[in-house]
Amino acid sequence: LLNILPESIANRLKKGESPIADDFDSSTVLFADIAGFTEISSSITATDVVLHLNSIFSLFDGLIKKHSLEKIKTIGDCYMLVGGIPNPDKGHAEAVIEMAKDMLKTIEDVNKKTNQFLKIRIGISSGSVSAGVIGRDKFIYDLWGDTVNVASRMESFGENDKIHISKETYTLLKEKYKFIKREVLNIPGKGDMQTYFLDN
Repeated sequence: LLNILPESIANRLKKGESPIADDFDSSTVLFADIAGFTEISSSITATDVVLHLNSIFSLFDGLIKKHSLEKIKTIGDCYMLVGGIPNPDKGHAEAVIEMAKDMLKTIEDVNKKTNQFLKIRIGISSGSVSAGVIGRDKFIYDLWGDTVNVASRMESFGENDKIHISKETYTLLKEKYKFIKREVLNIPGKGDMQTYFLDN
């Protein structure tokens, strides 16, 4: 269970609690997509795809522990994580930004070692989420809510090797980091949104 669930959630599950569902007022969600990996995967074997993705995501897993964050899942070549849950942490936004910076550095190091030109696109948003355990035989701890949707949009509408954040995350971190204000984006399902790039 500890390989697939946060420890506190696994303990609740072992005690027979069901369903496990919680609301969190403050968290920071990150989506990171390895840009161009779909094209690369079409020209190599399935084994090489798995080995390559696993090597990168394993490095990200190590960063998760370093920054005391929670990995939620991988979706193809996309990696999703959250800060501030299931154990509340007032510094969740800063921890996620530092994680994102380390992810950029990791891809840079991987490229140097493998002579490749992988790029990563990172999107982040902060706010309230709902979280809980889904499944009976194959458990997953997952998140829902507008914050998750906005973080996903930040990734989709971001740029390679940049950290793209929502106004909610900017509000939490504007005194600690430098940001570049983007032109207002029209985000499907959300309308016009003011977003920012980390000045890194």
